[in-house]
Amino acid sequence: MSLDFKFAPDDFGGFFRDETFRDTFTYRNSDPRRFPFPFDRDDYMYSVNMEPHVPGRKGTAFEHMLDVDEHYIAEMIDRAKVLAEDPLRCQSLPHMTLAGWDTLELIMEAKARDYPQWFSLTKDGNRWHWVNRPLGIEQSFTFLDESTLPYPPFEYIMRQTQGDWTLQDERDGTLWMDAGIATSQADWSVDFDVGMNFHEWHAPVPLAHEKGVFDRALKFLLKLQHGAPVRRFNWTMTVNPLLDTAPETYPKWGPSKTTITQENMGKKQHLRVELQSLYRLPRSNAIAFDIRCYLCSFEQIVTVPKWARRLHRVIRDLPVELATYKGFIRNRDAMVEWLSQYDDGAPTSPGWFPDD
Repeated sequence: MSLDFKFAPDDFGGFFRDETFRDTFTYRNSDPRRFPFPFDRDDYMYSVNMEPHVPGRKGTAFEHMLDVDEHYIAEMIDRAKVLAEDPLRCQSLPHMTLAGWDTLELIMEAKARDYPQWFSLTKDGNRWHWVNRPLGIEQSFTFLDESTLPYPPFEYIMRQTQGDWTLQDERDGTLWMDAGIATSQADWSVDFDVGMNFHEWHAPVPLAHEKGVFDRALKFLLKLQHGAPVRRFNWTMTVNPLLDTAPETYPKWGPSKTTITQENMGKKQHLRVELQSLYRLPRSNAIAFDIRCYLCSFEQIVTVPKWARRLHRVIRDLPVELATYKGFIRNRDAMVEWLSQYDDGAPTSPGWFPDD
């Protein structure tokens, strides 16, 4: 079974970039100011930091519920390559099939509503017709009938959706990660985590447990209502614009951390941001967790003076435990040195967005 992508770089007015997240690393943001910079102040510590996931400022990653940007096609091509090499990056336990259909509906409806030039969905009872123009996909199927799709519903829609997703089943007073896909993750594994409960899969995070962050987060999420999604940020660092930083492939990408110098820092070092959103699903009552990955090189970040100052201060003052957990303790001092040249000591305004 396969989804055949039919894409030419000049299609769609040149909006979608023809780029790579491996080998030649031609990924780049056409407009760095669109990047969802994750720091609203000059320091950072883990927190629940949830807010309503509602449409936001136009021209940003927050404009629509699901952000389909210039990297969409390249990310889907990269995802297909990862799944071809390792099918276990996408897993769903048998009892999560209904949650997969819920997720398929959520994503198809959102994309057809917010990007009608690229996606369309028509329904005649349970007979649905889906068109994904960027990927050249057209599919008629029967909703809730797996035999009418080339993949199970969760995998089918994930092969057309940016970001990693997990599905949490609620039982025994907690959440269980019983389905997921991860091809752009920050060093975690679906194959390892599937079947774990909320506290088990968050166990490696330092400091946050002692501060009660995950106890509060779980209490909050168990009360999440359908139609009232929420979002938060997470972040780390990546050498080169590499989407697939999985533990399974660490021998391939881990050694790149030793290649950073003051001369190549701006081009090679990337801030990796996860815009995480959570949705209560209507039929299964599961929670869908969207972990959308964005990358931006240091040389592009420092084109925004406020971000340049703030990133320097956050990295400089980050607790050692967090820099170690996030995997960049080796290069932290070098990052601080390079970023310091863009920090003139001026105060920064509150919030994430640039000043102008």
